[in-house]
Amino acid sequence: MIKSLAVVTFMTFTLYAQLPDTKQIIVVTTKNWSSPNGTLQRYEKRDAWQKVGKAIDIKLGRNGLGWGIGLHSIPVNAKYIKREGDGKSPAGIFSLKQAFGYFPFEVDYPYEVYGATDHCVDDVDSKLYNKIVDSRKVKVDYKSFELMRFAKDYYKYGIAVNHNHIDEAGAIKGAGSCIFIHIKSVPTSGCTVMRENEIKELIQWLDASKNPLLIQGTVEVVNILLKRLP
Repeated sequence: MIKSLAVVTFMTFTLYAQLPDTKQIIVVTTKNWSSPNGTLQRYEKRDAWQKVGKAIDIKLGRNGLGWGIGLHSIPVNAKYIKREGDGKSPAGIFSLKQAFGYFPFEVDYPYEVYGATDHCVDDVDSKLYNKIVDSRKVKVDYKSFELMRFAKDYYKYGIAVNHNHIDEAGAIKGAGSCIFIHIKSVPTSGCTVMRENEIKELIQWLDASKNPLLIQGTVEVVNILLKRLP
């Protein structure tokens, strides 16, 4: 896969749990921690890991990257750590949750259609922090949220990244919420974005039975993370 760089001995860390036996990975790399620009390459494991499709240019958080909460532990001396509202995308190894969009999309991967009443809660004082909820069906205790469907096409197609236990128990308040892969042409508040045709192709490629993962970070960090794959 990515050509290995010099070994960084101080950046040692373990995994929180045994990684799933993944056969699909999405690898996003940047040149440094502050860059909002990156490259995405898909890989699939057959007898060995092989590239799938061409690399695509993507945008990330406007302030680059910070270590997120996923299937890795954060290095004890980490300088950059993802926080709510910091404009950084999460670095690390992450499982993927559901894909989503504004309209039905015939794909094999789990896919949800969201409407204007569906919200992703980013209010750190809410019991629903980092959850996607239908506001008609919950007790609304939040003041800040993201609409999962609005006038622009940014969420016309997307994928929920399992950063900080999105849509499940255990989300750490203030560690960052509502991280998606979706449509946009400029840097974001923390998501990874690309063009519509690219995200559609990505969703069509995903296979839940292959336990797809997102591995995201600087080239140096990604090379280390890739060595943790089973």
